[in-house]
Amino acid sequence: MARGNWGVSFVNRIPVADLIWGRLPTTLFVVGSSYLVALLIALPAGIISAVKQYSWLDNLATTFAFLGYSLPTFFTGLLFILIFTVKLGWLPEVYTTNIPESGWRWALFMVRQAAMPVAVLALFQAAELARFVRASVLEVLHLDYVRTARAKGLSERRVVTLHVVRNALIPVVTVMALQVPGIFTGALVTEQIFRVPGIGSLLIRSLNSHDTPVVMGIFFTYSILVVLFTLAADIAYGILDPRIRYD
Repeated sequence: MARGNWGVSFVNRIPVADLIWGRLPTTLFVVGSSYLVALLIALPAGIISAVKQYSWLDNLATTFAFLGYSLPTFFTGLLFILIFTVKLGWLPEVYTTNIPESGWRWALFMVRQAAMPVAVLALFQAAELARFVRASVLEVLHLDYVRTARAKGLSERRVVTLHVVRNALIPVVTVMALQVPGIFTGALVTEQIFRVPGIGSLLIRSLNSHDTPVVMGIFFTYSILVVLFTLAADIAYGILDPRIRYD
């Protein structure tokens, strides 16, 4: 494993490492983009929802979080296909890498065909993260040092950004550290629905065909990534919370 000799696929008769590396760019593009979109939605939504507790913004964000987390990705994926492909005809149903054009036409087609899988994954991930962010910010918002910061005359924006959010992100970092390895191993259900040629669909195909070397290679990669990102989360704790020191 350390030398990159992960065996040969029983089905494709090519090295497992080459097979995984060939699928990795597509998975990183689709799943990585969805995670970035989810972060851009979840962090502001969770923070505003907690700061404006019981307001219409809080009710809207909470409703969005419960709906996004409750709806499975296969349902939202099929719903998006029905609306944006079958009814409106705006977006392609199946993801493809055989694109003859280049330049801006290629970029536009890539964005169009990745829009639905990215939106489906971002909806689910943002809903999950927003719930954690809201709960964590609410827990910190009424602590003693936050009241002390307000008593010192700091503006509410500085209190929230410098004192509340920084400490509230500690449990959120733990959740993110466990989610990030999924960016590299793909989204199993969503890649199957939209026929995305990523690592997730490769894993499903390998399981169905009993391609043991490929399954072992993907699981080994995922295990290493979980350990590495858990370590990164432990290091981030010390950056976010000055009380934590690694001596």
